[in-house]
Parts: sequence; C-alpha cells; structure tokens
Amino acid sequence: MKTFAKSLRPLALSAAIVAGFAAQTGIARAAPLETLTVAGGCFWCVEADFEKVQGVEEAISGYTGGRTENPTYKEVSRGGTGHYEAVEIKYDPDVVSYAQLLDLFFRSIDPLDAGGQFCDRGESYRTAIFVENEEERRLAEEAKATAEAELGQEVVTPILDAQEFYVAEEYHQDYYKSDDKVITRFGWIDKQDAYDRYREGCRRDERIIELWGPEAPFV
Repeated sequence: MKTFAKSLRPLALSAAIVAGFAAQTGIARAAPLETLTVAGGCFWCVEADFEKVQGVEEAISGYTGGRTENPTYKEVSRGGTGHYEAVEIKYDPDVVSYAQLLDLFFRSIDPLDAGGQFCDRGESYRTAIFVENEEERRLAEEAKATAEAELGQEVVTPILDAQEFYVAEEYHQDYYKSDDKVITRFGWIDKQDAYDRYREGCRRDERIIELWGPEAPFV
C-alpha cells in the first residue's frame, strides 16, 4: 500500500499543472485569492513555474526577508540587504490548496543547498518559505518534513515569518514570456529567449531531475 501511495504522488502533483500558461477560465470565484510567498532562487524561474499551475492567478517577483526598505535589484543582488529574491503566488483556494503549492515548491528547487540555487550563489538566491500564521507554519513544516523524508537528507530551506514584500522592477515581471528585446552575449534577443538560455545554462532543470526524478512537476 505504501508503494502504491507513493506512486500516486507524481500524478497528484502533475494534476495541479495546466498545459501551457492558460490557468484562468474566467469563472467567478467563491473565495478571495490567497497568497503563498516563497524564495526559490531566480524569481524569473519560480514565477514561470507557478503561473502554469491551475488555480494560480498570478505570480509576482519581488524582494523580502531583509532590512533595506524599497530595495533595488542591484542592491539585492550585490548582497548585504538580507533580502531574498522571492515570489508572491496569488491563488484560488477553491482550486489549489496551500499544501499542494508547498509540495510543488519543494519539488521545483534544490532544498539541500544553503548557499544559493543552481548557478546563482549568495544570500539573495537562498530558498525560504514565508508564513503569515501558525497554520501556515504547520503546513510548511509538514511539507518540509515530507521532502526531507523522500530525499533522505537534511532540507535546509527555512520557514520564516513573513515580512514586507517589495515588488521588483517592472522589467522583471513576466520575464519568461516577454517578447521585449534585451542585450545579451548572444546579441539582442527576446526576454523569453534569454530566459530559456539562462535556465538551461544554469542547469536548474538538470539538478531538479537529479533530485526528484519523476516527482519534478515542472520539467
């Protein structure tokens, strides 16, 4: 029975993902949107992953967890602010639950890495879950314990009290699907092309598959 239940987990997680990026149907919601705030390394990648999930209205890139008020990307990436690159995930609790989103989150990151994520190193790229109350903390602790048991190693992702969330600069929002041009070492290309090259070059998906195998929901 235990083996059968475990085999269902990838299917249950995958069922929360919608093909493409059309997560919204326009149907009236019975409940107001709720928010999960997480840090999972590059916020472009977290945003891109969670906007594929059915029930997620939007994912907003920003900064939280630090000391500096109204930080800029340059300040955060330079270090010393204490802020994480983070994402506010706005979701419909009638469609997807806080616990389901936490399961998806752990399987979209390397929760064993305390020094950053993938090719991105430093304090701003660390992972974390930011909770608003004791119920959220309980659910986060349960999800963390489950991830730790499945990996058989210590999960270092902390569960922290929520702080003020500062929305990142406009050019960071929806980076993964923007056709705006940016200059890169490959010349002027669309942001979405730059994002794809960055994600592949950073070997994010490669490491996630190494950790989670078929339980990796976004790769």
